[in-house]
Amino acid sequence: MPATGGRHRLSRRTKIATAALGLGIAAGALVIATTVGDPGAANAAGAASSGQITCPDVASQLPAIPAQAQAEVQRNLDLLTTQISEANNRLVSTAGQGGPNFVQNAILGPLADKRTSTIDRIAIAIGRQGEKPQNLGGLAACSLGGQANTGAGTVSTAPAQGTGNTGNTGGNAGTDAGQISCPDVASQLPAIPAQAQAEVQRNLDLLTTQISEANNRLVTSAGEGGPNFVQNAILGPLEDKRVATINRIATAIGRNADKPQGLDALAPCSR
Repeated sequence: MPATGGRHRLSRRTKIATAALGLGIAAGALVIATTVGDPGAANAAGAASSGQITCPDVASQLPAIPAQAQAEVQRNLDLLTTQISEANNRLVSTAGQGGPNFVQNAILGPLADKRTSTIDRIAIAIGRQGEKPQNLGGLAACSLGGQANTGAGTVSTAPAQGTGNTGNTGGNAGTDAGQISCPDVASQLPAIPAQAQAEVQRNLDLLTTQISEANNRLVTSAGEGGPNFVQNAILGPLEDKRVATINRIATAIGRNADKPQGLDALAPCSR
């Protein structure tokens, strides 16, 4: 009897250990299924932890821009916007890759090189018609921060808006979410009085920021809602913001010259 009882006790212990092992394996499988089987969730977590690239504001550091140089300068400001948008997308899509210097070497370094060339073109464009601005090179370097592009965000946080924004190819290249395309506003403006240039530029930059935010929303909400979600939740609110901003541009010009008409037609965007 004692020997039999010992075998029974051993059998019970074995069963308990086997059950615990089974639970451990099941839990491990659940963890694997959760982290590997749902790349979307993993990517969202990576995006949340990767932060945003923050660059110095370029437009606010420029002198008065001669009328003959405005279009070229704005195109390059928009290119700064596109460059940051692409770098932020790269930041999200490569979250967790590489070593401790990956972001600096693969994203921030190349971005600084691109910005240096673009800022040089801005200075040269101004210098053809006026005094060439100096020491803008210090605005090229960007950093990884927690907020969406403060500073350059007004000029360079989004796919190109200001001028040359038809098509808006900056924000979410390579994703299924697509891109938001908005009509170009700056190229449709008349000559901007010197007294209005700063206010007009601020609002052109705000248009840029609005598209950047809408493109980010397009990525983070991919797969949500029904067939009208993008129109109702993203494009509609974006149009309302653009109407108000474009009206401020027209009003600023109208204080010192003929107020441009019909600019509201540039407010609607599409994907």
